[in-house]
Amino acid sequence: MLVVVAPGQGSQTPGFLEPWLAIPRVHDRMRWLSAVSGLDLIAHGTTSDADTIKDTAVAQPLLVAAGLVTLLEVFPHPSEAYATVGAGAGHSVGEITIAAAAGVLSAEQAMVFVRERGAAMARAAATTATGMTAVLGGDPDEVLASISAHGLTAANMNGAGQVVAAGTMEQLDAFDAQPPAGARRIRLQVAGAFHTEHMQPAVSVLAGYARAMSTHDARVPLISNADGMVVREGRDVLSRLVTQVSNPVRWDLCMQTMADMGVTALIELPPAGTLAGLAKRALPGVEIVTVKTPDDLAAAHDLIARHGNASAAADAPAWRLVVAPAKGTFRRSGDSEEFSAGATIGTITSLRETIEVVTPHAGMVVEWLVSEGDPVNPGQGIVRLHPAGAL
Repeated sequence: MLVVVAPGQGSQTPGFLEPWLAIPRVHDRMRWLSAVSGLDLIAHGTTSDADTIKDTAVAQPLLVAAGLVTLLEVFPHPSEAYATVGAGAGHSVGEITIAAAAGVLSAEQAMVFVRERGAAMARAAATTATGMTAVLGGDPDEVLASISAHGLTAANMNGAGQVVAAGTMEQLDAFDAQPPAGARRIRLQVAGAFHTEHMQPAVSVLAGYARAMSTHDARVPLISNADGMVVREGRDVLSRLVTQVSNPVRWDLCMQTMADMGVTALIELPPAGTLAGLAKRALPGVEIVTVKTPDDLAAAHDLIARHGNASAAADAPAWRLVVAPAKGTFRRSGDSEEFSAGATIGTITSLRETIEVVTPHAGMVVEWLVSEGDPVNPGQGIVRLHPAGAL
């Protein structure tokens, strides 16, 4: 099974788009997305310096646009991609890239949304001097205890021994002065304490825009930053994109879900490298291609040819298939064969927790795909529903 991932803020480097813009259709698409976003993304991807593209209001639209235009070189025929990609996931702002790639949002919606996201987060960051520090190694419990003791938030739980602490500059300086034993620290080149309470003003802004946006259900299963769950319903995806701005990124749980789904190959979109590095440590045996320049496209196409095999959940229309959001044992909630939208059809119990399985669509049961007490994996089909509107 193949998973496609998109990196988040901090992965950008000066000039990373330059080799891509030699491809005329990439250049044309970037011009269009520049017009939509109101930013000169071509200049920012080629000649702007590190300080310029560190600006949240620039970095986020640049990253989403870069992912979307280069994705069409990795998968020149999107309809074929839906039949070969088993799942998609993005880190932080990369979730917007993947949501648009999966058809939840149009490219234009994604660019407007990320433009407003970046601007709102930049305004929130400007109210207080905040930042983020990557913490590598050390005892995991001691690292988290130290982060909490200094009033910081574990904003990114990235797995593979990496946690990102976020908070005020004073809190980060105190953390540096009394670090957890055996842990290395790297101050990140970002403009604020993202995925913390400091970003709450941006959440309110985005929630207002989200109410006016139309969505479609994802054409492939998406793995959510919030909790590693598999999601497909369009409004759910958009709601998670809004709230993730002030909530921690659980990339560790996303990679655990990939393992549970049986992922065998991973492609990281430009500017690639960060997520591939985490996957190499957390997902041993998974074949990885980092698409950094057009020279990497041949390797990506070869990987797709050998590993492209969409999950069973991706083969069925999203509007009438309820899928498992997590790994565990499935139990039905009752004997009903007809459900309203938002109804709980059962639960999935794992060693960590019990999760309700909620259907986003009203409908009548056509076929239960699992039985009481069956083990299920993320993205696995649970029940097929005949849409209520067609009853």
